[in-house]
Amino acid sequence: MSLTVYGAPLSPFVRKLRLCLAEKGLDYQLEIVLPFGQPAWYRELNPLGRIPAFKDGDFDLADSSVICQYLEDKHPERLSLLGQTAEQRARVRWLEKYADYELAPLSTFTVFRNRALKPSMGRPCDEAAVQTALMSEKLPPHFDYLEQCLGDADYFVGDSLSLADLAFACQMVNMEHGDEQLDAQRWPNLAALYARIKARPSMQAILPDEQKILAKMSASA
Repeated sequence: MSLTVYGAPLSPFVRKLRLCLAEKGLDYQLEIVLPFGQPAWYRELNPLGRIPAFKDGDFDLADSSVICQYLEDKHPERLSLLGQTAEQRARVRWLEKYADYELAPLSTFTVFRNRALKPSMGRPCDEAAVQTALMSEKLPPHFDYLEQCLGDADYFVGDSLSLADLAFACQMVNMEHGDEQLDAQRWPNLAALYARIKARPSMQAILPDEQKILAKMSASA
């Protein structure tokens, strides 16, 4: 198999790449590399030590967004996840980065890290940090903005699935892994979008393994 993803299943960025590959119908191998305690050889793939990294034969890349854009360029005959026009492609990239850079510090690196990851490592959950992330001036304004962007459409851009939808859903998965969920009454369209993405075969194929990993983490806490 020529395509290899290096990373950990619970990373939202690894998950985004895996969903991209699945939606495009591309087979790949997942090689587990954690965000910490990485083997020395991994720095040759990504000198920053972040996940995911990726290899296509002898060609390697790092950064989930860059890898997904590479797959889009490499396989134009397959399902497009970056939009059809210049305007759509720009919008997809903006919303993907919004999820990666604005939601992730709160949903993944605060809620998920404190509620799920830290206890499994024998470290205390900083519940005050979690509650701060959930406060009115933190996550809610981001959800307000994304609810407005989505409107009553089924997807963020062009009435079809894109990386914007996948990036958003990947952050919501991690927030849910941290025992928090979107308020469907306050953000009904976002909640419906998340439910649609979560129900897709691509997501359903990976979530059971994630739940098994979480169960093991909880048992070791």
